[in-house]
Amino acid sequence: MKRIILFLVMIMVPVLVLAQNPAQGRGQRPAGGQSWARAQEPAYITVKLWPDGAPDSNGLEGPERPMFGGRIGNITDPELLVFPAKEPNGLAVIMCPGGGYNYVAAAHEGTDMADWFNSLGITFAVLKYRMPNGHCDVPLNDAHRAIELMRGRAAEWGIKKLGIMGGSAGGHLAASASVHYTAETRPDFQILLYPVITTKGRFVPGRGFLLLGKDATQEQADYYSCELHVTKDCPPAFIAHSYDDTTVPVSESAMYFTTLVNNGVPAVLHTYPEGGHGWGFKDSFRFKREWTAELEKWLGTLK
Repeated sequence: MKRIILFLVMIMVPVLVLAQNPAQGRGQRPAGGQSWARAQEPAYITVKLWPDGAPDSNGLEGPERPMFGGRIGNITDPELLVFPAKEPNGLAVIMCPGGGYNYVAAAHEGTDMADWFNSLGITFAVLKYRMPNGHCDVPLNDAHRAIELMRGRAAEWGIKKLGIMGGSAGGHLAASASVHYTAETRPDFQILLYPVITTKGRFVPGRGFLLLGKDATQEQADYYSCELHVTKDCPPAFIAHSYDDTTVPVSESAMYFTTLVNNGVPAVLHTYPEGGHGWGFKDSFRFKREWTAELEKWLGTLK
C-alpha cells in the first residue's frame, strides 16, 4: 500500500506543476524527428509566445508536423525552448533555426547548440517561430515577442545582454530583427550563420519567394532586404559563412558586413574555404572548431 501511495504522489507532482502555468512546461532535449511536445525528462523550459492566441495568423491549421532530422513544420503555436545557464555570465541568445521559411531545423541549428552555450555561462533559447505562408510579418512578430518574453525574465535567468542568432532563413529573421526594432525589441547583438540578407534577385512579383508570398509588393520586398535598413544604432554582429555555399552566396554576408561597418556598427565576418550550406552545429563541418572558437572569443568582448 505504501508503494502505491508513493507512486501516486510521484505522478501527480509534475501534473500539478504544469497546471500552475499552462503556458510553460519542461522537457527533454529533442533529437531526431521527435517533437518538443513529446519530450519527457526535465532539461529545458518551454514558454509559449502567445498563450492567449497570436494577434495575427499565418493561415495554417492542424498540428505541427515533426520531420526528418529534428525539423518541424506546420507551426501554428510558436514557442521558446529555453536552456538556462547554471552559472550565468549575463549573456543570453535566442536562436532562429533555418529551413527556408518552410520549417525550422530545430536540432542541428537549435537544440544541439544548447550544451555548448550553457558551458560558457550563456542562457540559450531556441525559437520555434511560425512560417509565413504568405503572411510575411508573422515570423518577425514572433521574434520580437520572444525578445520581449526573455527580457521579462532577465532577473530570473541572470540576463544582462540578449542577442539574436540564426542560420540561413533563420539568419534572415535574426538580421531582420536587428534592423527593424523598437526600444523594447532591439537585440543587444546578432550572430548570423550563412544568412539570407536580401530579397534582391530573388523576389519576382506574382511568383513569391521564401518569406514573401506571391501577392507581396515591392515595398514589402524592400522592407525585408536587411542591407537597406542598417543604421548606426544596429547591434554588433558576428557573421560566419562558407565560401563554397551555393544556396546562399557568401557575397550576401560580405554585403551586410560592409554595410554595418560603413555605418559604424562593430562587426566581424569569418569565411571558410569549404563547408557548403546549413552546417549549423554538425561535427561534419570541417571548421566547426574554428567558428565556435571565434564566436566564443567575440562573445567574451560583450560582457
